[in-house]
Parts: sequence; C-alpha cells; structure tokens
Amino acid sequence: MSESELDIAEVRRAFDHAAASYDAHAVLQREVCERLLERLDFMKLQPGRVLDVGTGTGYGLAHLHGRYAESELCALDIAPAMLAASRARLPQPTWAQRALQRLNPSSRLTHLVCADMERLPLAPNSMNLVWSSLALQWAHDLEATLKGFHQAMAPGGLLMFATFGPDTLKELRAAFAVVDDAPHVNRFIDLHDIGDMLIHAGFSSPVMEMEMLTLTYADLKTLMRDLKGIGAHNAATTRRRGLLGKTAWTRLEQAYESNRCEGRLPATFEVIYGHAWAGDKTRRDDGRQVIQFAIGERRRKMGRV
Repeated sequence: MSESELDIAEVRRAFDHAAASYDAHAVLQREVCERLLERLDFMKLQPGRVLDVGTGTGYGLAHLHGRYAESELCALDIAPAMLAASRARLPQPTWAQRALQRLNPSSRLTHLVCADMERLPLAPNSMNLVWSSLALQWAHDLEATLKGFHQAMAPGGLLMFATFGPDTLKELRAAFAVVDDAPHVNRFIDLHDIGDMLIHAGFSSPVMEMEMLTLTYADLKTLMRDLKGIGAHNAATTRRRGLLGKTAWTRLEQAYESNRCEGRLPATFEVIYGHAWAGDKTRRDDGRQVIQFAIGERRRKMGRV
C-alpha cells in the first residue's frame, strides 16, 4: 500500500496489461502462494464457500479447487484479463458435471467476479474461508477492506492471507531516493499495524508471521522487467509520470550497484502471513484481545537470471 493515495484505475490497467506475462515472471508469487497453502494443512476446515481475493492468473485458485473438492469457489480480481487467465487454468467440467450443475446450480461452482476487494459484491455471512495471496498490498484502505471481509464471512469463518511488509524492495527504494524525491516504490504496512487492523475490523485470535525472501538478479534491468511483468509498479496518484531519462537511469543503476554481493543484485521482499477468525459475530470487539505474534526471521535467496 502506498503512503499516497492509490490510483485504482492504474492498478487495474497494470494488471490487465500484465496478465499475459504474469506467470513467466511470478517466481516469488508462486513460492509465497505455496507457503500459504501449506498453512491450510494445519486448519481443520471444510468450507462450504471459499473466496479467493486477488486471484490473478489462478495459481492459488487451482490449488484451492483441488483441495476443497465439495466447496463453492468465488475468484475475485480487479482486472478482467486476470480473471480470463484464471478461468483458463481451471479444469473444464465433464459432461456429467455440467449436467449435475444444471440440476443443482449451487453444486461445485467456481464464480469469477471482477470487483474491487474494498467493495465486495457479496452477501453478508456468505463465505467460510477468505483467502488472499499477495493482493492486500493493493488495497486503497486496508482496514476498510478487512471490515468488508469480516462482513462477508460466516460466523466461525477463517481469513488467511499473505502480503508485503515495509522492507519490501528496500534496495530499489533507496536507489530511487538518490535520483529524486518522487515516490517510485509503494510503501507497505507493518505487521503489527495489520494485526491491530484485524482486531478493529472485528476478527478474533489473529496470528501473524514474517519472513524475508531475497531474489537475486544479474542486473537492474532484469529486476525491473520482472516487476513490470507482474504488473507491480508504483500506482500512487503522486507518482512521477513518464520514463526516466538516460541520466537518471544511469544514476539509479549506479546507486543500486552498491548492493551487489557475490556478483548478484539482491531484491528483498518482506512477506507477512496472517490468519484470523470471524468469531461468533454477535458482539463488537473492545480491542482488548491478545494478538499472538509468531515472527519468523527465515531468510532465503532465490536466484533469477
């Protein structure tokens, strides 16, 4: 989430444009999604309805589809092209399954919904599991978004998510600071603040974890190509328009070179994992619950060409 107001139209445009290239560049996104899926192994949950927020090209959705074979799934994304890619990833129903769906329209459906996560077009108390892998950092107002999730969740439902923390792309942010004072890299919310927001949104027993993952690159152009390929560029309304000039780009490269280690350029990603329960939803929270923080500091390098 940016310190400045996010341009949601620009977020939608960027992800629409990136849908075709996303999977080729989403090494980190797949890794984080896998780790988030592993956390579901510890949850005793058989959800009737599952919401995948920010489904992207459907990598996580396909896994949820296989894991919860009897569940009704809803895949939500702000970008129509991402939803189209997600639809293509899902297995096509057999004629028998299509016949069953005609007899029982609510059986084993996967709904694709193009909408802003902050304005869910869902009935209250309708979802048993809300899942989101690396999408919440694009929320214009994260606390309002979490409140919307809570409203849409059935009593006892589970929210599970991964998002980015403040040290994400810290090397790139510092290098851009040498070039000018304009915002070039989005700012992200601290783990403890997200925990507080969950409480304020009405959730109970939130558990938060954090780990640092590092991708390494041969040069800055490859890093920037990866970011563009997944649609992850600065979407602040106060962002600088237009491309960097040759002189500014040279200064940026030189500033980033100070991070080179063992012949590679690092790009740090602070990944925050969290889960919380909707609770019985019969009372307003008074803010006095204890937040459990199990903060992991594992660091892992993941190479890129």
